[in-house]
Amino acid sequence: MTLAATRSIALSSLLTAQTRISVASTNIANADTDGYSRKTATQSTLVTAGVGTGVEITGISSTVSKMLLSSLVEAQSRLGAATTMEEYTSLLQNAYGVTTDDGDTTSGTSIANAIADLASALTELADTPESATLQAQVVGSLDSLAAQLRTTSSAIQSLRADADDQIETSVDEINTLLGTIDSLNERIASAQASGADISDLEDQRNTALGSLGALMNVTWFVNSNNQVHVYTSGGKVLLDSAVHKLSYKSASTVTSDTVYTGTTPSGFSGIMVEGVDITSQITSGSVGALIELRDEVLPAAQLDLDTLAVELAAALNAVHNDGTALPAPASLTGTAVLTGTDTLGATGTARFAVVDETGALVSYQDIDLSAIATVDDLVAAIDAVDGLTASLDANGHLVVSTDNASYGVAVSQMDSAVGADDEGLSSWLGLNDLVRATGASDFAVRSDILANNSLLAVSSLDGSATLTTGTTVVASGSSTIANALLDVFESKHTFGAAGNLGNTKATFAGYAAEVVGAVATRYSSAVSELSTATALKTSVTDAIASKSGVNLDEETNLLSELQTQYEAATQIMSVINELFEALLEMVQSA
Repeated sequence: MTLAATRSIALSSLLTAQTRISVASTNIANADTDGYSRKTATQSTLVTAGVGTGVEITGISSTVSKMLLSSLVEAQSRLGAATTMEEYTSLLQNAYGVTTDDGDTTSGTSIANAIADLASALTELADTPESATLQAQVVGSLDSLAAQLRTTSSAIQSLRADADDQIETSVDEINTLLGTIDSLNERIASAQASGADISDLEDQRNTALGSLGALMNVTWFVNSNNQVHVYTSGGKVLLDSAVHKLSYKSASTVTSDTVYTGTTPSGFSGIMVEGVDITSQITSGSVGALIELRDEVLPAAQLDLDTLAVELAAALNAVHNDGTALPAPASLTGTAVLTGTDTLGATGTARFAVVDETGALVSYQDIDLSAIATVDDLVAAIDAVDGLTASLDANGHLVVSTDNASYGVAVSQMDSAVGADDEGLSSWLGLNDLVRATGASDFAVRSDILANNSLLAVSSLDGSATLTTGTTVVASGSSTIANALLDVFESKHTFGAAGNLGNTKATFAGYAAEVVGAVATRYSSAVSELSTATALKTSVTDAIASKSGVNLDEETNLLSELQTQYEAATQIMSVINELFEALLEMVQSA
């Protein structure tokens, strides 16, 4: 073998060792880089005419199991969903406050505690119903409870709005990632055609796939040209030879009535791809969790809260309509929306009276409801009571007022029964409601009672068979009414299935505790799922690392071996160069 051939072999060995040292050094430097896979420089023997003439690097590559990569994308999707669910349910739990129990004293910041505070105030009022101070205390406690119901409801809807906004932001991120993968597809194809190293580009593409999975569940495959194609779980293409972008616009306002319908005008719109709604196909990743929170988890919490609010309002109003304030108000306005031609469908008797500021009778009339066919007939009958005026206002509410502003109107439901639920007439009309509520969002103490606590109806109109003008028919404070208000909180009520809760019978404090407990249970489940999803992702990541990751000990040992090879090749080159110089000197001296 000639010296030139020997030097060529030594040079190839030197260059090969140099390349492999560079690859090993890069592996060591990126050992902690997310998504990086160990690179290997593949070498082969150069053969000329059947004789070995050196060594060369034929390529730099990495091997990542497609099955493990698919598992990693799925694990990241599950983790993305779990992280989002834990974050939002934690905020939801905070909105509900905390229920604690310190021995004999209930404390905490939850709605259940606010109900307990109101019950305590009513207990004191039941002992001294004529006390203006205690009446004010009850109204104040009820107003605090109302404010907490409204605040909690508002917090739920704010979380739904936040989730909806985050869906829009995440859709933009998904489109960006699809664009990144598409760009990497093109770069990989170009590099592959020119024989350049594509391993780092593949790592970047794998990382982008994982980030995409964290946002939404996708299916994907690598075709024969090493190009990644991405689809929704339902088969809608998101990326093939081009990106098929998602589109979504969050709702401008969100209330409990805002629901996903697939069309913006009547609620939340759908997440669209080329005119196809793919919302139902996104069931995991952070977007999947956001959809579930917006459309299921948070509405269920709202429904539980609304059930509590509506049932509480109905129970309080039923008692309050049995009572009368002292002094009695000069006017009462109902909440029921009526038209004059509505059929009344009532039986029994209801009493309307005019009283002075001391509760003495000015006039009264017992109205036989069985003889009244329509709402117009009822209005006429009440209007016929001496000293009273009755009419339907522009909103269809019954308004009953005294002709003399110095007097007040008092009502006794007696044995009246109206409608399918056989409500007392005043209750059916909502004539003397304590609170107004269609749900938790608008639960509020009647504004005139807030302004004047003496309008709290803790007295009652005398229900004797006949009344005498000038006698006291409304006493100062009634233990009957105060105790009935207290009994609202001490007795159990039937609640229908709603949201997270099934049919149950409980006190209002007990039901409120169940409402809070359901949210706490949801949060606990989210924490558990997050722990499981984190462990799963770690397990898959470790499996990939064991097969494709960088082992520092192995790389360090390899680097030491390569340095030895490099030094040996250098020594060979040095000897050959010396031989060449000696040969040159011999030729020159000849």
